[in-house]
Amino acid sequence: MNSVVIKSIVGVGICTLCSIAVFAAASLSSTKQKASSMNASVTVADYGTVNGQTAHVWTLTNSSGMRMKATDYGTIVTELWVPDSKGKLVDVVLGRSSVQEYIDRTQYFGCTAGRCANRIAKGQFTIDGKSSQVTCNNGVNSLHGGAKGFDKVLWKGESGMKDGNPFVTFTYASKDGEEGYPGNCTAVVTYTLTNKNELRVAMSATTDAPTPVNLAHHSYWNLGGHDSGVIVQDKLMIPADNFTPVDATLITTGEIKSVAGTPFDFRTMKTIGKDMGQLPATATDPGGFDHNWVINGAKSGEMRECAVLRSPKSGIVMTITSNQPGIQFYTGNFLDGVPGKNGAIYVKNNALCLESQAFPDSINKQGKDGWPDVILRPGQTYQHEMVHRFTVVE
Repeated sequence: MNSVVIKSIVGVGICTLCSIAVFAAASLSSTKQKASSMNASVTVADYGTVNGQTAHVWTLTNSSGMRMKATDYGTIVTELWVPDSKGKLVDVVLGRSSVQEYIDRTQYFGCTAGRCANRIAKGQFTIDGKSSQVTCNNGVNSLHGGAKGFDKVLWKGESGMKDGNPFVTFTYASKDGEEGYPGNCTAVVTYTLTNKNELRVAMSATTDAPTPVNLAHHSYWNLGGHDSGVIVQDKLMIPADNFTPVDATLITTGEIKSVAGTPFDFRTMKTIGKDMGQLPATATDPGGFDHNWVINGAKSGEMRECAVLRSPKSGIVMTITSNQPGIQFYTGNFLDGVPGKNGAIYVKNNALCLESQAFPDSINKQGKDGWPDVILRPGQTYQHEMVHRFTVVE
């Protein structure tokens, strides 16, 4: 089971990498212009400054009026407006009101997490006999790339239209030694809003030295609306017979365990809050789900359904497919009265994350049966695709 789709290429540079980004068009529009096909469009505007540099925000609108906004700061999806069962548009992602608010307090809202998403035990790993120490920013462990991961940097953005669908592509060159990671690593993320009411996310990366790569999209979802309250009555299905247990610091133990007879059994759709009481708070954990599921039948490079989420408030259904072997399900346990956009206050369980990925701390489980390889080497390309398809309950 592999988490990365590897293709051998020679002399990959930023331009070559951009050319293979899924859904990117051969001819990109100027970032200051509007491109459209029928009613679909993409526009860009200034979005404040980051370390003296101008940040931008893109607005993508499809032919049915569904729209999203994304910024080059952390590739954050700041808004995603989806039609509910009555045809009303609902903003289904948590967010802030300005780029400065994203800078001031991180919650990983809507970003790309990397260079290595999720947790690395004690921030340590060894590749080919060479040990690395990356920044520990989550107690004794490293989380989502360290203190200044891919979510806290300014990417380069370009936008356009592909087959009538608006897209924006972001590129970031992470230098050797950044947050302690070895190798110069170039990452590309493309968001495409299709006329089928899909948000497609394509992530790729190359490197000039062996390094762990495990990118993840980190939107906080509330299909009833970002300010509609908690999600414990939402219903979820995850097609996974197994999950990866964690220790007290949320590091995977190395086991792959059956979900049968546990609160982690989401093989048939059930209410999220039904079994959450079996995961109580501790001194270090506020309780709730923050675990990785092993998707049934996942094979390297193949797109498979990995989650279906349904809101009783809006009737919106989100179906996620991905080419990754695992998915992290997190119930917003650490939201503690966080200020949000438009005056919203986000509390515990106000939203959830569904992050397709390689398993957490896979870099320290290399060679264990059933665990994916997350080491990216020169001449290889990491590719991660996921599709969020939005429908309504009939």
